[in-house]
Amino acid sequence: MNKVNIDPIGKLLGLRHKAHPWHGVDIGDNAPEELITFIEMVPSDTVKYEVHKQTGYLMLDRPQKYSNILPALYGFIPQTYCGSRIGKKSADLLNRPEIIGDGDPLDICVLTEKDIASGNVLVRSIPIGGFRMIDGNQADDKIVAVLKNDAVYGNVKDINELPKAVVDRLKHYFLTYKDMPGSKNLKTEITHIYNAAEAIDVISRSIDDYKEFVNQLLFK
Repeated sequence: MNKVNIDPIGKLLGLRHKAHPWHGVDIGDNAPEELITFIEMVPSDTVKYEVHKQTGYLMLDRPQKYSNILPALYGFIPQTYCGSRIGKKSADLLNRPEIIGDGDPLDICVLTEKDIASGNVLVRSIPIGGFRMIDGNQADDKIVAVLKNDAVYGNVKDINELPKAVVDRLKHYFLTYKDMPGSKNLKTEITHIYNAAEAIDVISRSIDDYKEFVNQLLFK
């Protein structure tokens, strides 16, 4: 298990100020097998929300152009970054050396039976797999997780245990939410659906990418 070292000074500052959801939230002592996840969007949202990287506030990114329905809670894993390690993983597997990380925190969708009214919340999630998604020349992995102790999904340990319809619904959303229906010039592609063990490896790489990213910011 890869333990995440938590900065005690950052923890203390978080008691006096609202933590930035990307940089200031404790990812959890049992990461990457169990995660604190920041949720930006819920299935009822008709606009796309995204955390503003500079301030940490939830920002309206754009109205949804089409009638795609988000099939799960959606957000990112704090203190992760899709940098050189994430890019290299996809580049090596696909033999496409031009692929790089997308420079964002690692995306995650969380399955639950519960109706959660709005985003901007933290949840405990268990990763069970993911999609290796390529957007142009950028690795844009989507981790699939379940809400911890969820009545319906809580006992699922691997994406292979999900009904095919659930996986297909997630896959369809990510392949179409940016593109015009019927377009032949799709920007995104999903090359692999991977299991829980692979998801843990991807998350671990993104944690290491984040540490490197922060060190570069601090010491450049």
